Amino acid sequence: MKEKIFEYIDNSEALAIELETELCKYPAISPQSDGEGELDKVEFLQGWLKTRGIDQFERFDAPDERAKGGVRPSLVATIPGQAPDNSPRFWIMSHIDVVPPGEESLWNSDPWKAIVVDDAPLGKRIIGRGVEDNQQGLTASVIAALALLKNGVVPSKTVKLLFASDEENGSKFGVDWMIKNHPGLFRKDDMILIPDSGNATGTDIEIAEKSNVWMKFTTKGKQAHAAKPHKGVNAYVAGADLTVRLYKGLAEKFSETDPLFEPAYSTFQPTKKEPNVPNINTIPGEDVFYCDMRILPMHPVPEVFKEIDRIKAEVEKEYGVTIESFVGNHNESPPTPQDSPLIKFLSKNVEEVYKVKTKCVGIGGGTFAAFLRREGIDCAVWASFDGTAHQPNEYCLIENIFKMAKVMALMMISSY
Repeated sequence: MKEKIFEYIDNSEALAIELETELCKYPAISPQSDGEGELDKVEFLQGWLKTRGIDQFERFDAPDERAKGGVRPSLVATIPGQAPDNSPRFWIMSHIDVVPPGEESLWNSDPWKAIVVDDAPLGKRIIGRGVEDNQQGLTASVIAALALLKNGVVPSKTVKLLFASDEENGSKFGVDWMIKNHPGLFRKDDMILIPDSGNATGTDIEIAEKSNVWMKFTTKGKQAHAAKPHKGVNAYVAGADLTVRLYKGLAEKFSETDPLFEPAYSTFQPTKKEPNVPNINTIPGEDVFYCDMRILPMHPVPEVFKEIDRIKAEVEKEYGVTIESFVGNHNESPPTPQDSPLIKFLSKNVEEVYKVKTKCVGIGGGTFAAFLRREGIDCAVWASFDGTAHQPNEYCLIENIFKMAKVMALMMISSY
């Protein structure tokens, strides 16, 4: 049985290229990034799967008036298994949204028209926006499911393929919304694989994520003519000092390390800066900047907020300003235990296909896993990626699709 399934996967190059190419035509970009959302891509994918024999679907439409059709749709395809309905299910969760292409002059081809190239040293690969993040994992999961279906193999447990919206902007209209609005959809005994982070060799299994906090800081002073600064309160100067105090102070306060992560420490990075005054000879009365914080799980986020408030109060007192802070994204979760049955099961199958020794790691980025782990659901984040996500000329290796599909197929037909 395994040999026939692997043979189907090895012979599915045309299928993989077709699906990647078609998916790439739909710029499923969040309205937050000036896109229309994921509706067209979901409708295409459902139709494509149905013509190939996967025909049990559920749609979960999160309302979003900014998006096309007023919704952010997520799609679940079900392949019934041999186990009873109340048994644990095997989920593979991919996301269908992508980030914008960025500066298109840096691309060697149209980012929305996937192309196939085959040259040294990389080998045969598909180039286009989203082909690795996250269409590589999506395509691998579909090919794994079709390998069973076309060979008449019923999975040992029911398989659920989730194609979710809004992962790139925090999952407010994706997995987080599904958890909050459809309780019981994901069960605590389900087995969940998220093919959205990894390394080139497939050795890394992500079991933990740093807490991800995005904050906006607004410093308010008093606008004045630059020739008479004593009549104003320079919000830019106070905001700049706040920026440096947060950057240095938080790193010193929360300086512990954890070798599970790369980097092994918490990061507190000032990032986006909004314009203040349009002319040079005016003292700005308001200044706005943003911080991206990736905090090791050992540090409770409320403790970080408490330190931020202390630093803010110091700056307010020294400069005579007021500072408002807003938390735009706040995502934290416990890790999946390294010795959990899921991690052992995934490791076994990765090692069989890739002929490598796996290791558990933590990451600074965010995936669906954080929301699920907060609900007490163990999940593993794993893939073999070349790491071109969000870059110009993003690509995925076709070989990676096949290897990932084999691991997924083994997990579909095997028991823990």
